[in-house]
This record gives sequence, structure tokens and C-alpha cells, in this order.
Amino acid sequence: MGAAYLSGNGPPLISSLEKLIGTPRDGALLRYSLGVEYLKAGDRPRAIERLREALERDPDYSAAWKLLGRALAESDKPAEALEAWKRGIEAAQRKGDRQAEKEMTVFARRLERSAAK
Repeated sequence: MGAAYLSGNGPPLISSLEKLIGTPRDGALLRYSLGVEYLKAGDRPRAIERLREALERDPDYSAAWKLLGRALAESDKPAEALEAWKRGIEAAQRKGDRQAEKEMTVFARRLERSAAK
């Protein structure tokens, strides 16, 4: 990460999206998109923060749960990652999002097996 990124003048897409916070376009999708971009940029803490904000706005946003679990797992927070995926599986089941449910089930099982070793 360069100094421009750390000073808040990061990648143009992140800067553009951040400007939308607090506007009528603010919502779960915006916060999720920021989480995606922060994770791509390697800023896991900000990604986690934005993904949690997305989930406050839409607790059934299964893609946000899936990515939050990944960001937490990559941040060496396996218990939090597992909890995110379990909650994501429940959200996916409520929405009928079978693919997300299957993916998070696989991720959770891998994490549980890894923790058991």
C-alpha cells in the first residue's frame, strides 16, 4: 500500500465509492462493493468494517457474509470467520441462495478441519 492509499486518496474506485457514503445511494450494495475493493487492495480491516456495515443494512446479504468470512479467515480470525459463514449459510437458506450456501458450507468445513489438526 502506498502513502496515497493510506492517506485516503487510494485507488480511484475506492475514493469514488467512499464519496457516496451518506448520500441517497448509500446502502448494503455500496458497503459490500467497498468491502470487495478494500479486500482487493489488501486492506482487510477496512474490508471487514465495510462488510459488517453492509450486513447491518441487509442481514440476509449472503455474498457479504461469504466475503466477510474470507476477510476474517485471511486476518487470522478463524472463530469469527466460522461464525460469519454459519450466519451466511442461514441467510442463504432463507433467501434460497443454494450456491452461496454450498460454498460457505465448504469453507466452514475446511476451517473446522484445519482447526481440529
